[in-house]
Amino acid sequence: MTWGLFVAWAVHDAEELCTMAGWADRARPRLERNLPWVPGAVWERMSVPREHATAAIGVMACVMGTAAARGASTGGASPLFQATLAGFGLHAVPHLASAAVTRGYTPGVLTAPTVVAPFALWARRRLRRAVVPTAPVPPGAPLLVPLVVGGAHVVASALVRARTRRRRPGPA
Repeated sequence: MTWGLFVAWAVHDAEELCTMAGWADRARPRLERNLPWVPGAVWERMSVPREHATAAIGVMACVMGTAAARGASTGGASPLFQATLAGFGLHAVPHLASAAVTRGYTPGVLTAPTVVAPFALWARRRLRRAVVPTAPVPPGAPLLVPLVVGGAHVVASALVRARTRRRRPGPA
C-alpha cells in the first residue's frame, strides 16, 4: 500500500505530463471567455513548456518516492508518508475545482477523482484496519502542498535554465 502512493501519483502525473504542456495556450480562448476578470498575464504565466513540466514532475517523483520509501520502511507509520498521503488525496480538490471554474478539462482532472482521491481514501482505511498509529501531522500540513508543488516548479525552472545555458555555444 505504501508504494501504491508512488504508483497512484505516477498514474496521475502521467496524465499531467501528457496534457500540461500547451494546455493553457489551447484553452486560453475558453478561459478568457469564461473568466473575463482574470488578467491576461495570468494566462501567459500558466503556459508550461514540456521541458519544464517534465522537470517539475521529475522533482515531484523524488518527493513522492521518498515518502513512499519512508512509508514502506515504517509500515505506514512515518509522519512524512502520512502527511504526503493526506496531501495527495486533498490535492484532488483543486483539480476538480479548476475544471468546474474553467468549465472544461484541466490537466489532471481525469485521474483526480478516479485515482488520487480513491487511492488516498483506500490507503487511509488500510492504515486504520492495520491499526497503524496516526502520525502527528500538524494542522497546517495541507498548506505545504502548494509550497511543495511551487518549490518543484522553482527547481524545475532552475534546471531548465541550467540546461539551456549548457546547450548554448560559448563565445568564439
